[in-house]
Amino acid sequence: MKKKIFFEKLHNKLGQYFIIDKIIYNGYSSYQKVLIFKNSILGKVLSLDGVVQTTEKDEFIYHESMTHIPIFSHPDAKKILIIGGGDGGILREICLHESIKKIVMVEVDELVIEVCKKYLSNHSKNAFSDARLDLIIQNGMDFIKKNKEKFDIIISDCTDPIGPGKILFTKKFYKECLRCLKKNGIFVAQNGVFFFQKLSSIQSYKILKKQFLETKFYQSSIPTYYGGIMLFLWGSKNKIEFYLDKKRIEKRIQNSNINFRYYNSDIHFGSFCLPQYLLKDLL
Repeated sequence: MKKKIFFEKLHNKLGQYFIIDKIIYNGYSSYQKVLIFKNSILGKVLSLDGVVQTTEKDEFIYHESMTHIPIFSHPDAKKILIIGGGDGGILREICLHESIKKIVMVEVDELVIEVCKKYLSNHSKNAFSDARLDLIIQNGMDFIKKNKEKFDIIISDCTDPIGPGKILFTKKFYKECLRCLKKNGIFVAQNGVFFFQKLSSIQSYKILKKQFLETKFYQSSIPTYYGGIMLFLWGSKNKIEFYLDKKRIEKRIQNSNINFRYYNSDIHFGSFCLPQYLLKDLL
């Protein structure tokens, strides 16, 4: 019997393939093609418009990196905005923090939320039922333009800069996010695998650097996102000396009583150490 194979469509000159053991969901929303399939190595895999978004096996690396590094870096985060993140992984990790009082999540594609709650339930682990959550189905750019609230942290868990996620990599979007942050506010966003997406990463960095007081990349290595390190873009309104106060971070981690699978204090600081080939391109 011939095996079904999924070929990812992110790059047109190289790529990766997955053996499909079972198709779990295959359909279209108003915005994109949504596919969830089972792979014997990575578990359930979510793809949007032919690009893999997340897998059961290694999602914890991405989601813990996106949430705990900014939360533990912030002096006292109480209110967080998530833009995107329909699979629920970011939301799950934020909900582990009892100190967070309000979470606003803006996702454009309601179908992604529904199929992930049903077929990728370990990503959210009932976090969508958390009383602190205000879930809004809306385009992220439309929301941020009209928003009057101020947040301690904004996490842009967007897709790659193609399709409905393209607007979330623009100067206009970053500027509006800056406006919606409180005094010590932190903005973070996934920014792709630098080795293959260098131009878009550098462009985002340069745009953010003109608006935020402090702009950085931090990184993690996630097997599903092939090609080297995955970058996360960081912008803060004030100088946050997260890298100078390891004892404070370690104490906060210990007091949180959260059981991490990836994140720890060494990861927190080591994530901001970048290879020389990347640093040279940012000059």
